Amino acid sequence: MLNPVFDQFVKKSPISVMARGMMERVLDPQQLDRWFETTADQQYTRELLFSTVFDIMSQVVHGRHPSVHAAYQAKNENITVSITSVYNKLNGIEPNVSADLVRYAAGQVEPIIKALGGTVPSPLPGLRILLLDGNCIEKTEHRIKELRSIAAGPLPGKSLVVYDPVLRLPVEVFPCEDGHAQERSLLKKVLLTIKPDDVWIADRNFCIVEFTCGIDSRGAFFVIREHKKYPFKILGKQKYVGKVETGKVYEQLISVVDESGQENVFRRIRVALNKKTRNGDADIYIISNLSKSVANTKKIAELYRDRWTIETAFQYLEDHYNSEINALGYPRAALFAFCVALVSYIIVSVMKSALGSVYGADVIEKQVSGYYIADEISATYRGMMIAIDDAHWVVFRHMSAAKVSTILKELAGNIRLSTFQKHPRGPKKPQPKRKSCKKTPHVSTAKILAKRSR
Repeated sequence: MLNPVFDQFVKKSPISVMARGMMERVLDPQQLDRWFETTADQQYTRELLFSTVFDIMSQVVHGRHPSVHAAYQAKNENITVSITSVYNKLNGIEPNVSADLVRYAAGQVEPIIKALGGTVPSPLPGLRILLLDGNCIEKTEHRIKELRSIAAGPLPGKSLVVYDPVLRLPVEVFPCEDGHAQERSLLKKVLLTIKPDDVWIADRNFCIVEFTCGIDSRGAFFVIREHKKYPFKILGKQKYVGKVETGKVYEQLISVVDESGQENVFRRIRVALNKKTRNGDADIYIISNLSKSVANTKKIAELYRDRWTIETAFQYLEDHYNSEINALGYPRAALFAFCVALVSYIIVSVMKSALGSVYGADVIEKQVSGYYIADEISATYRGMMIAIDDAHWVVFRHMSAAKVSTILKELAGNIRLSTFQKHPRGPKKPQPKRKSCKKTPHVSTAKILAKRSR
C-alpha cells in the first residue's frame, strides 16, 4: 500500500514508519495551522506557523535534539524568523491551546484505535470511565532575569490530566500557569466537561463536596478516595461485604449536604488492607454514588485500585520523553512542552494497539519495553526523514481509519518483538549502611576488588 521508497525502513525499522505515519495523520501541518487559527484567542500567525513551533518542540520532547535552539538550528533554512521569535511564540502559547491540542489529538486517534480493536473491555459497559490526577512540572533553571536572585526552585505550572483506561490514552488536560496553585482550584473547569454517565475515579485530593455533589447533579458518577476533612453524616451501620485481592470490604451509607443545602446519599466503602500503604494506612475509604444495580461494592473497590493506570502513564512520560524541559522557565512554554509529550504518548498508544492486534494486548503490555521503542524511533527518525521526502508521508493524511489500521497491522507484523523485549529486574536489595572516614575521602576500587578475589 505504501510507496516503494518506504521498503527498506518497513523491513528494518517498521516501528519508526508507524510513528512518523501517525504523526502525519494526527498532526497534519496544514490542518494543525487551521486548527490553531480557530482555537487561539491572543496569538496569531504572521511568518511563524504553529505547526513549525510544534515540530520544533516535538523534536526536543522525543530527544532527537537536546534543546529548542538545537532543533531550530537543524531546521534553520526552512524558518524565516529568528530564534528569539521562536521563543517568544513558545512563551505566548495560551494554556487553552495546549489543552485543546491534547483533546484534538485524542479525537483524531480514537476511531483508529477502535478500528484496530485496541480498546480494553470496560468494567462498566455503557458508561465512560475517566481517571483524574494531577501533575506538577518540576522546577526549572533560573534563566529568567527575575529568578536569578531567588534560591528556591521555580515551578512553571501544573495540570490535571484525564485518562481513558478503555482507550488507554489521555483525552483531556487542564493546565495551570501557577505552580503553587491547589489542584482543587482547577475542578470548576473539570465540572464544565462532565457528561451524564461518566464515571470519574480520583484520589482523595479531589474529595471535596463541590466536586462530588457537582458530578452527582450532572447525572454522572464518581469513585473517589475519602479525604479526612470530607464532611458527611453516617446513616447506617457498616456491613461486611466480602474479600477482594487487597483485603476485606465493608460498606455503609452516608449523607452529604452540598452548598445549596441539598442532601445527597452516597456509599462509603472501607477496604481493610492486607498490607499497609506506603503512607502507613491500614484502611482505605472510598466514596461513590454508583448504585448497587450498576456496580457492587467489590467492583467499586477494584475500580479504585485500577486508578494507578494514570500513574503508569506519567511514569512513561518521565522515563521515555523529555516532557519537563528544565530550560523552559516561562509557564506557557513549559505547559506546551508537557502537552506535546501527552500527544506523543497518544501516538504511542495507537502503535501499541496495532502491536496488540497482531501479537495480543497482554503480550505487548507485559513483554514490550517502552524504552526500547522510544530508543529505536529516536535513533532511526532523523536518517529516515533524510531518505524519505516529506511529500511521501502525505498519503497518511487522507486515509480512512480502516485503511490506516490495516497499514499499521502490516507494519506491526514486520516487527521482531525480541528487539523490544523487557528485562525486568528482581526485587531491590536493601542498601547496606555506608561507612565513612574523614581521613580517607576516596578509595581505590581496584584494591577493594583484589581483596574480594582472595
